[in-house]
Amino acid sequence: MTEIRPQEKQKPGALSKAELEKREPGGLSGTFVSVLILGAFIAISWIGVFVLFIARN
Repeated sequence: MTEIRPQEKQKPGALSKAELEKREPGGLSGTFVSVLILGAFIAISWIGVFVLFIARN
């Protein structure tokens, strides 16, 4: 027996699957840059703490 499901209504601002696949790669570059900036901030913070630790001994 097959299940009858009502079709999902698409929201006015929602993108179709084809549009989403077309737009996705461009959106990931901003995410990558943000992660690199955050990683650099964390690395610089750790290096600063290490230098402070070495300088006080």
